[in-house]
Amino acid sequence: MPEFTQVRAPHYAASGAPTPPFAGRVLVAGGTVIGPDATEAADVLVENGVITAVASPGVLRHADADETIDAGGCWVLPGGIDPHTHLDTLIRGHRTCDDFHRGTVAGLAGGTTSILDFCYPEPGESPLAALHAWQARMLAQRPAADVGVHMVLVQPGEDELAELPRLVAEGVTSIKVYMAYRGRRMTDDRGLLRILQCAAPLGITVLVHAENGDAIDLLTAQAIDRGETAPHHHSHTRPDLLEAEAVNRIAHLARVAGARVYIVHVSGATALDPIRRSRAAGWDVHGETCPHYLVLDEHALEGDLATAAQAVCSPPLRRAADQEALWQALADGSLAMVSSDHCAFRIADQKIMEPRFDCILNGLPGIEQRIMLLHHFGVRTGRITPRRWADAVSTAPARMFGLLPRKGLIAPGADADLLVFDPERRRTLTVADHHSAVDHLPYEGIEVIGAPRAVLAGGRIAVRDGRPVPGLAGGGRFLARTPGVPHAEEPRPAAPVLQTT
Repeated sequence: MPEFTQVRAPHYAASGAPTPPFAGRVLVAGGTVIGPDATEAADVLVENGVITAVASPGVLRHADADETIDAGGCWVLPGGIDPHTHLDTLIRGHRTCDDFHRGTVAGLAGGTTSILDFCYPEPGESPLAALHAWQARMLAQRPAADVGVHMVLVQPGEDELAELPRLVAEGVTSIKVYMAYRGRRMTDDRGLLRILQCAAPLGITVLVHAENGDAIDLLTAQAIDRGETAPHHHSHTRPDLLEAEAVNRIAHLARVAGARVYIVHVSGATALDPIRRSRAAGWDVHGETCPHYLVLDEHALEGDLATAAQAVCSPPLRRAADQEALWQALADGSLAMVSSDHCAFRIADQKIMEPRFDCILNGLPGIEQRIMLLHHFGVRTGRITPRRWADAVSTAPARMFGLLPRKGLIAPGADADLLVFDPERRRTLTVADHHSAVDHLPYEGIEVIGAPRAVLAGGRIAVRDGRPVPGLAGGGRFLARTPGVPHAEEPRPAAPVLQTT
């Protein structure tokens, strides 16, 4: 077996495929590479924005590189992929406070080199027209990392559904639907089934916000009539049974249509049950959870209004026992990955529209903290292995959403998105030391052990010694994707992921 694998840096068109943004050669030396099949000491050479060689330690010459990153004592992962963010998103008249530049810089600071956000067509606007407008706005904001998009559909007509093949051709291979928020985003069962029927033959993955919206609306109105308006009443009106009911319903609708569904922000044990049953039966049902469901619980909704409002999200935070159920689901693969669901509103002037739980804008920040929190509370506690951690934050999203083998792997020919992660580096999470525009942090004061030392995005050094470097604006590109292959037959590079002596 040769001591290293080397490829010529390929040329990419500018249609959304990676355009090499950096001509220099960077050697990442002395680290332990975490791959899907092995965890081994190896050096990684990148050139023209792609990985050109993965070799046994010492085989690649430092003299052949323009710069060498010392990864001694560190794990080297494929750059993080956050499959669920809400940047520059208008919600109930307020726009999330991180645009595509600020949000992607925060992501890079935490080791995330690619994100998938959402495009919301206006009423009467075609999905294609909405996509093109979204692309122009996103690129105008000069993102620092690569950005792809899920298309949101709300009660679409046949004309809108007829555009799905063209969306796939333009690299949008996933759509999102809501089973809650009637009158704003909710799609009824008839519409859901029709979407699933159209998505299935195209290989489109359908993301689902699974809560029984009509039942929640009734419980909310009843709570307000009783004067139960404090933030902790938010969780009482969105019980876990109504999340589980919606998961069960969409799983059956997807089975009827032969479609793949991906349940976003699974919050606890009750919603896990129908996911596990569906998967055990061989149904194409997948799910994610988020750091706030793994680390925080319902007690975060107590306290004064400004403090409790920081923790309002939907589905709501659950019990401590639900956290352990989610960790177990990550460990055994019942849940595929962890997204941030980063949806940041400032407490000072945005999040609390009125001092009533249903007038508090939903969403928590987390794009920067996602990978560190999963490592600290998952890997260091033994709940998940380092390989499962790397899979959950990078490889699994790449597999699910059509980015393999370009992203999510450390292999010759893949994009040079790398996270050099020091498992012993200590960092205290605080609003004073993060890179989002949000003015609060639900993880304030938590000291994590394990943080990025360096990050490469498209071959460029984006983070040095744990800090984003200047000049990142405009380094990101639109991510055109193929249909995802979430099972074992996912595409792999022709060369082995890792070759050693």
